[in-house]
Amino acid sequence: MLIADPNVPNWQPENNRWPPHLIDAALALADNELSVAEPLIRKHLKADPFDVQAIRMLAELAGRIGRYKDAETLLRRALELKPDFAAARANLAIVLHRQSRPADAIAELDRLLGDDPGNINHLNLKGAALTAIGEYDDALAQFEAVLAARPELAKVWMSYGHALKTVGRQNDSIAAYRRSIALAPGLGEAWWSLANLKTVSLDDTDVAALKDALAGPLDGEDRFHLHFALAKALEDIGDPGSAFGHYIEANRFRRERLDYDPSETTILVDRSIKLFSKSFFAARAGDGCKAPDPIFIVGLPRSGSTLVEQILASHPLVEGTQELPDMIHLARRIANRQQGIASSLYPEALADFTPAQFQALGEEYLDRTRIHRKTDRPFFIDKMPNNWLHVAFIHLILPNAKIVDARRHPLGCCTSNFRQHFARGQAFSYSLDELGLYYADYVRGMAHIDDILPGTVHRVVYERMIEDTEAEVRRLIAYCGLDFDDACLRFYETERAVRTASSEQVRQPIFRSGVENWPVFEPWLDPLKTALGPALETWDRR
Repeated sequence: MLIADPNVPNWQPENNRWPPHLIDAALALADNELSVAEPLIRKHLKADPFDVQAIRMLAELAGRIGRYKDAETLLRRALELKPDFAAARANLAIVLHRQSRPADAIAELDRLLGDDPGNINHLNLKGAALTAIGEYDDALAQFEAVLAARPELAKVWMSYGHALKTVGRQNDSIAAYRRSIALAPGLGEAWWSLANLKTVSLDDTDVAALKDALAGPLDGEDRFHLHFALAKALEDIGDPGSAFGHYIEANRFRRERLDYDPSETTILVDRSIKLFSKSFFAARAGDGCKAPDPIFIVGLPRSGSTLVEQILASHPLVEGTQELPDMIHLARRIANRQQGIASSLYPEALADFTPAQFQALGEEYLDRTRIHRKTDRPFFIDKMPNNWLHVAFIHLILPNAKIVDARRHPLGCCTSNFRQHFARGQAFSYSLDELGLYYADYVRGMAHIDDILPGTVHRVVYERMIEDTEAEVRRLIAYCGLDFDDACLRFYETERAVRTASSEQVRQPIFRSGVENWPVFEPWLDPLKTALGPALETWDRR
């Protein structure tokens, strides 16, 4: 949802001067009945296209289904018509944050805070945005200031817990999450955040509390978060059958709220295979920005990519950042689309790009990511898994960049994704069938890259990293053109902020449980195996 205030419904008609159909739309939005709200709002805007309240409502609806770019366009239109419309500007800040544009969000928040310096919602969101750009000390100070004034705000305690987790203050993050839960026992995201600390086990008392929370009145987001948390708790106490039942429910509730078509990925892979060939790249040899700074880590989430990142970031010449959205943003801009891959100009438009355009895009990527670089180390990591779809594009605009494919057995990787709730961006992960299709497309797409650009991508197979860590680490460091450093084997000693679900695991020596835990769920994985098809057997063949 777009409205930041955790304590009030999203829509409350301000007075009875609204036309009845718009009040009905507002009430439908409050009840999350989007199919009822949308035609009412659109009918109203057809009659009165300058009604900024209705424009904002349509933006809210777009944001609820994940169409943040559409929501941004609508909110900017509302602000163009009414620049002092603070509620629309607050929504715009949230939309920008949801699009991984924290610096832009902070600019809007600072404008809002100039007029309303004590606004708790704006301060809270600014803390989250500061976290996103790596300004962790400022973010923690922001949250602490809010909580000093309003210690009863459960969602702010939760946001504070997120920031504490990121900087490695695990005990403090647990305390913050527990405080949030004590204030709001039905706050599903706080429960899931606690469960998602992979080194924390929930107990029988937590199971009882989660069941009590699920029995109460809940909105959709709290419900699926609670199902995810209860599933993890049941898994921790050794009841995989009951756990998987709750994982199924959690994923079902989450999937219902997403606008996702798995065929879009298949079509993009098909079109990329058709366009990109050895001759395509031979004709463009020498193009692009020659900077060697970035090291891209691609693949699927829960594939060991955070481990690879932590190993590399332990090298004195490499800086770890986070999952950066910038390459995807550039690709989407080329696509020139708001929705539907069928109308996209990407990747075919790249065939007409000039050497100067490829170089400019590479330089723009470096400029966009500079805000995340906090040291003078010459190399930095971009660990956005979804960039596997854009490896060819990366090589065109940054031919000297290193690209590491972090790969894990499909049943282990996909099962781990199914048991993981992501804040955003991984819509394929909430169905066993769609997970299998996505993984198969990934294997197929990367195999084509191996054929047309042999040696460009270095593959790290998680299971091999576990079995022979030193040999795999040495291979990885050598591929990156770096001298080996013993600190890379002591990666768990490296103090840095880690924002992914594996943040606590990579602060420990390598362990085998990530490889071995999926077989307990194998009785329920037939839909996944069917969707994987040949990739189930060919996933690690070079």
